[in-house]
Amino acid sequence: MIDLIHPLAQAYAERYSSCLGDLLKENEAFTMANHPKAHMHSGRVQGLFLGMMSRMLKPKRVLDIGTFTGFSALCLAEGLADDGILHTIECREDDAKTAMSFISRSAKASQIRLHTGDAKMIIPSLNETWDMVFIDADKVSYIDYYELTLQQTKPGGWILADNVFFHGDVLQEPPSGKNAKAIQAFNEHVAADKRVESVMLTIRDGLFIIRKL
Repeated sequence: MIDLIHPLAQAYAERYSSCLGDLLKENEAFTMANHPKAHMHSGRVQGLFLGMMSRMLKPKRVLDIGTFTGFSALCLAEGLADDGILHTIECREDDAKTAMSFISRSAKASQIRLHTGDAKMIIPSLNETWDMVFIDADKVSYIDYYELTLQQTKPGGWILADNVFFHGDVLQEPPSGKNAKAIQAFNEHVAADKRVESVMLTIRDGLFIIRKL
C-alpha cells in the first residue's frame, strides 16, 4: 500500500477544513473504534466534500451504493431537496443495522431509504432517475454499478466513484490483484466513455467525478 497523500498535507487539509456535525462525529468515532474494517471509512475531508457537493446540487434523487456504517449516506443527504429521497444499499446486515442506528437519528431520516442485499438486484427495482450517485462498494462490480446507474441518471447528473486509486495499487505497472485490476478497468472504461465528462481527484484514495452529458 502506497502512502498517497503526505501525512503533513493531510493534517494541514484537516486543520483548515470545517468540523463534522455531532452525528457524523459520533459515527466516525464509533466506526474507527469498533469496526474491523475501519479503513473503509471515508474520513472527514471526503465527507465534507460529499456534503458540499450535495448542497451545491440540491438533488431530488440520490443513490449511495455501499452504505457501510452510514457516514456517506448522512453526508450525501445534507443537501437533499425538501421532497428528495436518498436510497442507500448495503450487502452486510450487521453494517446495515449499524447504519440505521445513526440514520434514524438524522434530521433527514424520513428521506433516507436503506436497502439490504445485492445492489445489482436492488438498483433496477428502484425505478428512479438519479441526480447523484456515489459508488463505494465491491470493486470488481464497479463497471456493473456504473452501467446500471448511468442509464438511470438524468442528463447533467453526477456519478462519484470512490477508491479509484485502490490504495495506490493501480499505480503499479501492471496492477496486481483482482480489485486493483477491476478498478483499473473501471477507470479506463470511464475515460473512454463518450457519454460522460470526468475528472479524477486526489482526495483520500482517489475520487472520480463523472457528469453525464
